[in-house]
Amino acid sequence: MARKKLKRFEDNAQYKHVVEPSREEAAKGIPQRGCWRDWFGRDGRLVVELGCGKGEYTVALAKTNSDALHIGVDIKGARLWYGATDIVNEGLSNAAFLRTEINLIDGCFAEGEIDEIWITFPDPQIKFKRTKHRLTHPDRLEQYSKLLKPGGIMHLKTDSEFFHGYTLGVLQNRKDFLVETAYFDIDLQLTKKDSILHTVRTYYENMFRNKGKAITYLRAIKKDVNKKI
Repeated sequence: MARKKLKRFEDNAQYKHVVEPSREEAAKGIPQRGCWRDWFGRDGRLVVELGCGKGEYTVALAKTNSDALHIGVDIKGARLWYGATDIVNEGLSNAAFLRTEINLIDGCFAEGEIDEIWITFPDPQIKFKRTKHRLTHPDRLEQYSKLLKPGGIMHLKTDSEFFHGYTLGVLQNRKDFLVETAYFDIDLQLTKKDSILHTVRTYYENMFRNKGKAITYLRAIKKDVNKKI
């Protein structure tokens, strides 16, 4: 293993704001599950970015909204290191990273604990045999629905028109989510140019924009299915 990567793993292990449970620990339930606000030592909306990569969005969201608590989730420790180091350099106390597989987040967050979920530029997994690996597959949405509180928000930002359309179709067949907003090109459709959808750009977004690809966005609200109309 490259020396630089080993050094990043060592740094992550020393960072108090990086949580790295084993697969077995995550499957069983980590101590922070249901207690993230206590772990941060403060109250606030809990905002989770899934597949956060280098953590650009997690860090930017934390800087933009200091009243909320932000957690980036990814399995790649060498990538998380960038965001984890930015947290130190920026002196942020409302951001953290969780290194685990996304299919294990049930053991990392309690039902109704999360206020917002962000999914930014995921692998669209276009091949049919990879369908179950899509981050908005029905199995994953079932998972997110349990972890989001009623009224919670799921954001998806992607360059893939295929993935955007796939997600819209899946969401519209569910009773627990309401698609509130769907943009097929945020540069053309979004009027507020100071929105974080414009001002924060990940490595992949810049790469896609340089190729002339449209950036899509959708926002879905978790319904309170038990609420009587």
